[in-house]
Amino acid sequence: MRVRRALLSGLVVVSLLLLGGGWVAFRGWQARAHLLNAAGLAQQLSADVVGGDTARAQRTLAALQEQARSARDATTDPGWWLGQRTPYAGDDLATVHLIASAIDDLSRQAFPALLRVDLSTLVPRQGRLDLGRLRTASGELAGADRAVRDTRSRLAAVPTGNLVAQIRDALSALRAEIDRLADLTGAAAQAARVMPPLLGADGPRRYLLVSQNPAELRATGGMFGAYAVIRAENGRVSLGEQGSSASLHRADPPLRVEPELRRLWTDLPGMYPADVNLGPQFPTAAALYREMVRRRTGVAADGVLAVDPVVLSYLLRATGPVPVAGGAPLTAETVVRTLLSDAYRDLDQSAQDGYFASAASAVFDAFLTKRVDARVLLGAFNRSVAERRILFWSAHQGEQDILGDSRLTGTLPEKDTVPTVGVFLNDGTGAKLGYYLRFSASLTVGDCQAEGRRELRLRVTVHSTAPRSGLTESVTGLALAGEPYTARTFVTVYSPTGGAVLGGRLDGKTTAMGGGTDRRRQVTLATVDVRPGATRTLDFTLVTGRTSAGTADLVLTPTVTPWTTQVVSAPSCDQ
Repeated sequence: MRVRRALLSGLVVVSLLLLGGGWVAFRGWQARAHLLNAAGLAQQLSADVVGGDTARAQRTLAALQEQARSARDATTDPGWWLGQRTPYAGDDLATVHLIASAIDDLSRQAFPALLRVDLSTLVPRQGRLDLGRLRTASGELAGADRAVRDTRSRLAAVPTGNLVAQIRDALSALRAEIDRLADLTGAAAQAARVMPPLLGADGPRRYLLVSQNPAELRATGGMFGAYAVIRAENGRVSLGEQGSSASLHRADPPLRVEPELRRLWTDLPGMYPADVNLGPQFPTAAALYREMVRRRTGVAADGVLAVDPVVLSYLLRATGPVPVAGGAPLTAETVVRTLLSDAYRDLDQSAQDGYFASAASAVFDAFLTKRVDARVLLGAFNRSVAERRILFWSAHQGEQDILGDSRLTGTLPEKDTVPTVGVFLNDGTGAKLGYYLRFSASLTVGDCQAEGRRELRLRVTVHSTAPRSGLTESVTGLALAGEPYTARTFVTVYSPTGGAVLGGRLDGKTTAMGGGTDRRRQVTLATVDVRPGATRTLDFTLVTGRTSAGTADLVLTPTVTPWTTQVVSAPSCDQ
């Protein structure tokens, strides 16, 4: 009798567990359907915002909120709560609930605030920005950014080692999307917060607008060429006097250079305006250049803004063609070729500098004064910042601290959030052959090592499309590689923080390489000579600092045409 009672009790318990499991499975199916719908609506919301359809964006947001709330509700009933506390499936169910909650929170806290921002407040009208409206937008953007970052922190704290593959992949995908969203909201909130003082809300400001020339490569993008002075007061912006780096001459005595940078590049960054950015830290380069301009002209700028001709091509899509004194009108399709190829063919050295200064100033003036579509213009800025083609440094430390390590500042931080490898380029030819170079990089995450480290394998290729004859002396320059059409490039590889570069080969053979350190990163430098039509390949083995991450990032010198890149991830070392 006792055995029969125990048997019956056992059957009842098993039946209840099976029933509960079936209910949880049903609710999980519902949650999955709602989450898929929410994902599609999120993409539609992005398209509505970019397209400027505010009314449709509001309707899409309402539908997104409904689906996100339903997904959250499906994962919060008593059956799901009990399931989260069972062995094996508990972690998976808790993670699904967290994913649903994260999307619901974003749909109600971050997205509405972003939709309330009037994008027209972020672009100038007739050379002026409305600082009052900008401050209002700053509050909305700060709130949205806090919501995004809170959500990212909650998701980042979830251990993934015991999750089933499907849920682990969904969590990884959501983390990546929120990382990208956080980059956008963070940059927008930082910019809106710091723009009023930058634009002269507290008194007049002056900045140097510097054109980086990727035809002669430097680590931050290109040699600093022409510059113009930007004046800002109470939101109104105008362009002042212009000059060129050639007019600044050599700094005598040389400016002080940080010891680690000096060991890599001697005193060159502190001596010549063309060499201030041999290292990849834009704040260092900008501060050196500002001081060189101050010594020569007496202008003590409040900061430095750097752009390149590719940025001008993006802006011209918003402004339309812009006339330039002494040359043909600049268009989005032709400006890069015009400035980095045709100008060297058609103009002498002194005329080139003047034309470059006039071109950058004309496009910038059109941006300030023309009525353009705010979304197109902001899209151009967003792409330029993402590609590290627009860089800014403030001489006011408090403002620089607000900008932090964002892409706009052009910094390689001392501490990685994920293992980050830097590949930076400097011309060693004394020429303008960078226009003809094409680069690719692949980074593969390898095996887990002792002490929590991870192996990385990096491949960099350099290809030259230069002709074998017909270029002017303005392009072939000093020909330091020994043959006028051979491009020499110094390729500098920065390890992840706390990591190391274990070795490198050029075209499969051991080659001599220099080295050093820079802000907790090991640095290796290789010299690569490339003849017209040829391709050279560098292979490096690196090791990270302590990390369990299966992902990695690349930070690259912007070039005339975008790099071809690939990052091959691997499972986390915790799995």
